[in-house]
Amino acid sequence: MASKLLIVESPAKARTIGKFLGKDVVVKASVGHVRDLPKSKLGVDEAHGYLPEYEILPDKVKIVQELKRAAKQASEIYLAADPDREGEAICWHLAEILKSADKPLHRVEFHEITKRAIREGFEHPRDVDMNRVNAQQARRVIDRLVGYRLSPLLWEKVKRGLSAGRVQSVALKMICDREAEIEAFQPEEYWLVDARVAAENPPPFVVRLAKRKGRKWRPGNAEEAHAVEAVLREGPLKISKVARRTSTQRPRPPFITSHLQQAAARRLHLPVRRTMRIAQRLYEGVDLGDRGRLGLITYMRTDSVRVAGEAITAARELIGRRWGPDALPPKPNVFKNRSSAQDAHEAIRPTNVELTPEEVAPFLKPDEQRLYRMIWERFVSSQMRPALFDVTQVEVTAGPYTLAVTGKVMREAGFLKVWRENGDAKGGRDAVALPGGIEQGQTVKLEDVMLEQKQTQPPPRYSEGMLVKVLEENGIGRPSTYATIIATISGRDYVIKQKGTFRPTELGKLVTRLLTGSFARIINEKYTASLEAELDRVAGGEEDWQELVQTFATAFQAELERAKTSMEQVKGKGVETGETCPKCGAPLVIKFGRYGEFLACTNYPECRYTRDLAETPDGGAEAEEEAPKCPECGAPMVKKRSRFGPFWACSRYPECKGTRRIGKGAAAAPPKPTGVPCPREGCDGEIVARVSRRGRTFYGCSRYPKCDFVMWDPPVQTPCPGCGFPIMGLHVTKRRGRELVCPVKSCGHREPAPEGLEPA
Repeated sequence: MASKLLIVESPAKARTIGKFLGKDVVVKASVGHVRDLPKSKLGVDEAHGYLPEYEILPDKVKIVQELKRAAKQASEIYLAADPDREGEAICWHLAEILKSADKPLHRVEFHEITKRAIREGFEHPRDVDMNRVNAQQARRVIDRLVGYRLSPLLWEKVKRGLSAGRVQSVALKMICDREAEIEAFQPEEYWLVDARVAAENPPPFVVRLAKRKGRKWRPGNAEEAHAVEAVLREGPLKISKVARRTSTQRPRPPFITSHLQQAAARRLHLPVRRTMRIAQRLYEGVDLGDRGRLGLITYMRTDSVRVAGEAITAARELIGRRWGPDALPPKPNVFKNRSSAQDAHEAIRPTNVELTPEEVAPFLKPDEQRLYRMIWERFVSSQMRPALFDVTQVEVTAGPYTLAVTGKVMREAGFLKVWRENGDAKGGRDAVALPGGIEQGQTVKLEDVMLEQKQTQPPPRYSEGMLVKVLEENGIGRPSTYATIIATISGRDYVIKQKGTFRPTELGKLVTRLLTGSFARIINEKYTASLEAELDRVAGGEEDWQELVQTFATAFQAELERAKTSMEQVKGKGVETGETCPKCGAPLVIKFGRYGEFLACTNYPECRYTRDLAETPDGGAEAEEEAPKCPECGAPMVKKRSRFGPFWACSRYPECKGTRRIGKGAAAAPPKPTGVPCPREGCDGEIVARVSRRGRTFYGCSRYPKCDFVMWDPPVQTPCPGCGFPIMGLHVTKRRGRELVCPVKSCGHREPAPEGLEPA
């Protein structure tokens, strides 16, 4: 009897599921998408309903051939890509490719990779949901129209090689808008006035100035602050209000995707993309020794806080055993979804709450262990009692001024025994214990007055976690797209990261200004959110996807035609700065070269003055640095510029290729994690980016010198079709373009890199 064929997305998931199924089911992996729009052309038939023109991805040809062979030998085909729109689209593409096998095709969903969930998935097969597929197709076609039409416009107006995207450009706009707020911010002076006072019973406590004549107020200068101090020292100080109450702090719901990304960034300092890679591994399966291979968490792309009843029951049983019956609320805690939540999947939770972080720790890498612990603790705490606090609010009056303090003492820890945010922990002015016996009308003794000058602060730049939060709040993107949006923004020359936050480059600001000037309708947070809502309606069968694309394309084409003539021409001219050339007095402009932005004299070629934007107008220390001798041959060196910034290069190039880094960049940079596991068998290290002593970036194992694996190209977690090596390198040349190259020299396999593929 022929076996059934089950197709999932990743080899790791295939290995895990294969352990649960018998010999009558063959499990294969598509390794993500197998078809997409062609890279070399638009690939959309605009004359016939904007139908996509799909082709098999070059790096998936062998995989597709293998799947076709397996399909011919199978009795039935089960398509089990991830349970979201992208997964639904992958299943449809596979169904289209494999329909020539003329075998029954079924779509199954696995929301967790456990034996029970796999069995349930097989018991409830269905057809591919074309509404979900069409929502994905609509998004793909609209994004292709925007990217393929806006990018060439930017090439013409600014410089070649720039890119634009429907969501990418809106996220960039948000970063630029925040930078504009920071640049326009005018700090204002204010003063904090604290008084340490003693009541009848110890200990002394500190109250802070809050009101003047009954209204909220704080001093705006030193004179006002000292005037308050004088009144306090003169006295008397009386307790004018004492209010006591019990405060309840309820547990938070289990994680949804955006909240997991934010918490991992805040608590574990993990980039969003790395968080999702780790979560993917925990979902797809981990080898737990005698227990076998098991998925540890439910599907990690969700915006629903819903939890299955059996999971709640298991959590309550664990809580009762571990923390006692008093830790359990009378009824299970139920959390309400936001109105925009799709509720297609459960919240992110452990597949088996009995698998505690301590039990699985020996089988997990450090970051996997930390993320699993966070998910486990958040889920368990969500089914515990609230925390209770005794809160006492005290106001002290002196003349027209009122000073206040809130004492907060924990009575019952409740869920805080398991899960605490930074603000939940004891400490700070809002968690002080006030002396007993305080009553209204009592006089307190002044022990000291503390004055502190402050300035209002500008809004902070966006970190990855903050950007995810604001994207979610504005309805931009969906759980499956947040990491991609962040990765796209991070991978462009439009922003740089400083201390973990995004700052737009001059190029980023320029591109945003040009795009919002000509395409304000679509490069807009509200429109992007409204389009997401329309895509949701397509997924729900409430709207036709081709009509949605047609409406968008008609308006977009009109805007595009206007922009071709009205958009500012920057290419060749540069952007005015208001500065003059220190050599000849001509205006300086910002130009955008192959290796980044720089200042250049408009009197070129008569005057060839240039400098990096990072240098001071008078040249600074870097500009005045005397040209060194080449460390390789002793010849004079000349300053050049690469995509990594300025550097010294030997004047005898190409005979001598000696280089030296300049300025702060000259110090050896710390290894940068890529999130790609070391491919050496038995090694639990991770590939990190390092810089050689000659300034060249290379990639090696984090366990060096114990493991000496090294490669020159950025790693991509895609197995080599030629030899099966676990990773490949993304190699880019002018002549051959972007290619995936096997690091194994004896293999030498290379193939075109899929569109949109980014290195780790």
